[in-house]
Amino acid sequence: MAEPIDDHFVTTLRGLDSSTRPPHGDLTPFAPGTTLTVADALTIFDAQLGSRHLDLAARALRAEGKGYYTIGSSGHEGNAAVAAVCRPTDPALLHYRSGGYFLARAQQVDGADPLRDVLAGLVAATEEPISGGRHKVFGRHDLAVIPQTSTIASHLPRAVGVALCIERSATMADTHPWPSDAIAVCSFGDASANHSTAVGAINTAKHTAFQGVAMPILFVCEDNGIGISTRTPAGWIETAYGHQPGLGYFVADGSDLAATFETSRAAVDWVRMHRRPAFLHLRTVRLMGHAGSDYERAYRSTRDITEDYDRDPVLATARQLIAGGHRSVDDVLDMYEAKRIEVAGLAKEVADLPQLADRVSVTEPLTSALDDAIAASRDANGHPGSGATLAQSINTALSGILERHRGAMVFGEDVARKGGVYGVTRGLQKKFGATRVFDTLLDEQAILGLALGAGLSALLPIAEIQYLAYVHNAADQIRGEGATLQFFANRQYRNPGIIRVAGYGYQRGFGGHFHNDNSVAALLDIPGIVVASPAHPDDAGPMLAACADATVASGMPCIYLEPIALYHTRDLIDDGDDEWLSTADTPIRTEIGTARTHRSGTDLTILTFGNGVPMSLRAARSLHHDHDIDVRVVDLRWLAPLPVDDLLREANITGRVLVVDETRHSGGVGQSVITALVENGFRGDIARVSSADSFIPLGDAALTVLLDESEIVSAAVQLCDQA
Repeated sequence: MAEPIDDHFVTTLRGLDSSTRPPHGDLTPFAPGTTLTVADALTIFDAQLGSRHLDLAARALRAEGKGYYTIGSSGHEGNAAVAAVCRPTDPALLHYRSGGYFLARAQQVDGADPLRDVLAGLVAATEEPISGGRHKVFGRHDLAVIPQTSTIASHLPRAVGVALCIERSATMADTHPWPSDAIAVCSFGDASANHSTAVGAINTAKHTAFQGVAMPILFVCEDNGIGISTRTPAGWIETAYGHQPGLGYFVADGSDLAATFETSRAAVDWVRMHRRPAFLHLRTVRLMGHAGSDYERAYRSTRDITEDYDRDPVLATARQLIAGGHRSVDDVLDMYEAKRIEVAGLAKEVADLPQLADRVSVTEPLTSALDDAIAASRDANGHPGSGATLAQSINTALSGILERHRGAMVFGEDVARKGGVYGVTRGLQKKFGATRVFDTLLDEQAILGLALGAGLSALLPIAEIQYLAYVHNAADQIRGEGATLQFFANRQYRNPGIIRVAGYGYQRGFGGHFHNDNSVAALLDIPGIVVASPAHPDDAGPMLAACADATVASGMPCIYLEPIALYHTRDLIDDGDDEWLSTADTPIRTEIGTARTHRSGTDLTILTFGNGVPMSLRAARSLHHDHDIDVRVVDLRWLAPLPVDDLLREANITGRVLVVDETRHSGGVGQSVITALVENGFRGDIARVSSADSFIPLGDAALTVLLDESEIVSAAVQLCDQA
C-alpha cells in the first residue's frame, strides 16, 4: 500500500507549473543570499531522496515479512545539510532519525554504499558492514559514524567524552582516530532533550568549557515536536536551550535547505574555531508516524497529520529547485522515481541475504573479546612489593599503568588534589600532571561518558566511581553503551577502560546505605564486561594491571570493585600481626577468571570474595582450633567471568562447599556460584550464608543485616556434621 506522503509528493509536484526555464549553471547560488551552490544542493537532495526511499522500502520489507525495523527519518531529511558542512573525519554519534546525515556523510568518502548498508541493516543481514546483522544502526568505521542504539539520550555523555578527548588523543595516544581540529557531532530528538542524561551531558560540556578546556561538540536537536504520542510544548526547546550561558545556539527550519545549510555551517565553523559547545536547533517534522507499527491516528487527527505534509523537507527542496529554475518538474520527478527504482532494486537484492543463524555467530564479538582479554591478562605486572595495604597496592598499580601507557588517564570525583576520599590516588596528580589525573564534576553519567569517549579515542581511561551505590545513577552507561558497543559494531569500535568502584559493606565509623552498598547484581548479568573484585593486597595491584592489559587488547570495559573496609587493613587475626599486607615472595596468577586458594584444608571448601576472604580465614582458624575442621578458603577474585574451573577443582577436593556471600541473599553473587557448581557436575554438599535482603543502616545496626563470622562458623559446623 502506498504511503500518503509518497503520493502527496508526486501529486504536489505534478500540480506545479511544468514549464521549463533556461537552466542556471550548477555553480550558481541555489537561492538568493546563500553560498549553497546548485551542485551542492543537488548532492544534498540526492541524500534526502535516498533517506526517504529507504523509509518507504523499510515499510515494504516489513509488509513482506522481510524487514525488522521501520523507525524512519522522514521529515528529518534536512539533517543531510548538517553533514554536508561537516568533515568526514568529524566523529558523529547519530540517533535513529539521522538517515539523511548518514547518506550525506557517505557521499564524502569513496567506496561507501550507504543505501545498501542501511537496507542490509533493515533485513538483519550478516553482510551489513557495522553490526553484522545484530541491529539496524547508522554506523561505519570509515565514515567516523559511531553506531548508537535506541536508549533515550544515552549516547550524549559518550559524545561529550569524545569531544573532550579529540585534542588529548592527538598528543597522548600512540594512534589517534580523529584529527586534532575535528569536532564531535551528536544528534537527538526534542523528546530526548528532556531526559536527565541529555541535560547532564550538555551541562558537562558547558562546565568543561567554562574552565577553559576544549569542548568541540555540536549538539543537533532534531525537533519534530513530538515524542511518540507526547507533544513537546511549542517553544520549549528554544526556551530551555536558546539562552544558556556557555552554549552557542543556532536555529534553522529543517525544511528550508538553504537556511539549514547556512545555519549549520555557521554552527560547525563556530564550534571548530572556538572549541566550545553549541546547540543546533533544527526544526523538523515527523512524517509517517513514529514507526511502522505506530497507528498515528489514535492520538492525532487526520487534519493535523496531513497539514504536516507541506512541511516535508524533500518536497520543500524539490519546490526550491523548480521555483529557482534549476530543474523542471519532470527533472525532479525523474530523480525521485530513479531513486525509488535504485532503492527498490537494492532492497530486492538484500531481502534474502543470510542472517545470523546460531548462538555462536550472534555472540562472537562478545566471546572473541573475552578470549582476547583473558589472553592479555596472563602475564600482568603490578605487584606492590612487601608491606603494602590494599589501597597502597592499588596506588602502585595505577602509577605503573600511567607510566606504561602514555594514553592512560585517572579521573573522577576528588581523585586528584585530595587523592581520593580514602587516599587511594594520593600523589598521582603531582607525579603525572593535571592532564592525566584530574577531578570531574559530581555526575556519574558524565564520568562514565568521559570514559567511553576516551576509550573510543584510543586512550586508556581509568574512571573512579566514589561509591558502589552511585553506580546505579549511571548504570546504563555501562549496560546500554559501554558493554554493547563491540556487539553492535562487530568490534570495529571498542570501549577500552577501567571503572574503579569503591564498595561493599563493613566500613567502620562512616556508613549508611550509600557508603556501604553491598549489591552488585546489576553488574553481573551484563555481557561484554569483566568484573574484578580483589581482596588481598597481593592480588589488588596485579589484578588492576591485568585489567589494563586486558582492556587495551580486547576493548572490553573492566569493572574493578574495591572493598572499602579493606583499604587500610593491616592485620588479619591479632592487632599488629600485619597478615593483611602484601608479601614480596607471593606469586600471583593474574589471568582473568582464575581464583586464589588460601589454606590447604581437606574437610571443607569455602568459596568467597571481597570482605568474605578475611572473614572466612578468621572463621577457618576458629573451625580448626575449636571444631577440628580443616578448611581451604578460595577467593573468587573475578566475579565475571567466574573462575568456574578453579571452583570445581577446589570443591571436589573436599566434597563440601560453603559459599560465603557478603552481598544480599536475593540476587547475590552466591547464587551464580552455586549455579555454576551444579551445572558443571558438582554433586557434593552445598550451603550458603549471605547478608540480609536489606539496605544497610547507619551505625552498629548495620551489623544486624551484614553477614558476620559467627554465621560462617555455624554454617560450616552444620555442613560438616551432616556428613
